Amino acid sequence: MATSADELREEVRRRYAASARAVTDGSAGCGCGSGSCFPDAESEAGKFGEALYDAEQRGELPAAATLASLGCGNPTAVADLREGETVLDLGSGGGIDVILSARRVGPDGTVFGVDMTDEMLALARENAVDAGVANVHFLKGEIEHIPLPSSSVDVVISNCVINLSTDKPAVLTEMARVLKSGGRIGVSDVVAEDRLTPEERADRGSYVGCIAGALSRDEYEAGLEAAGFEQVTVEFTHQVADGMHGAIIKAVKASQPER
Repeated sequence: MATSADELREEVRRRYAASARAVTDGSAGCGCGSGSCFPDAESEAGKFGEALYDAEQRGELPAAATLASLGCGNPTAVADLREGETVLDLGSGGGIDVILSARRVGPDGTVFGVDMTDEMLALARENAVDAGVANVHFLKGEIEHIPLPSSSVDVVISNCVINLSTDKPAVLTEMARVLKSGGRIGVSDVVAEDRLTPEERADRGSYVGCIAGALSRDEYEAGLEAAGFEQVTVEFTHQVADGMHGAIIKAVKASQPER
């Protein structure tokens, strides 16, 4: 079992690389909520993956993009994306949220996807070509060290990835760094009820299965406020395990005074 931060990161990377290869070769994948990660795959139906996108959205996407969806929500449905905006997707995986965002911001907008897994980046680039979207850029990097300049994006989205980070304060700080003053986040993630200790969260599922590493609601709110966000909300949407929920997290970067 992985214990150190480096070991956990490598386990996550291997798991999602395997999922990308599985989509490419047509075998069963493995990620949050997939059958090979959870012993009772049927009970996870509707809690993770493509089922959280409506039929119209799935119809806009290449089949490989929906098959590669391993998230716990639909951040594009709550991020209120606007024409011409610059959007960043943390842990972009097979590219489903990048493609949907690109269509919402239109040709004058830009969407960046950041992922640390070469196999997922290759799959996402193929999916973007198949979807016919040109205003996208997929970058290799870790979400704790986002490879973009400060104050360069309007919106940050992410889908069930922040819980996988071994340094969540760094992720929240980086989100604030790359956002413009007044920029916003629309994140889907697994969040624990405040009553659960870290040990109790680990009892409910694995780290790579998006359970053990989840923050509690109070921890999420405090972390975002410490990173410089305001108007923070954490709304539970559906239960994924006892005391563990898919959630939508919203916040706005505090406006900075003009110099």
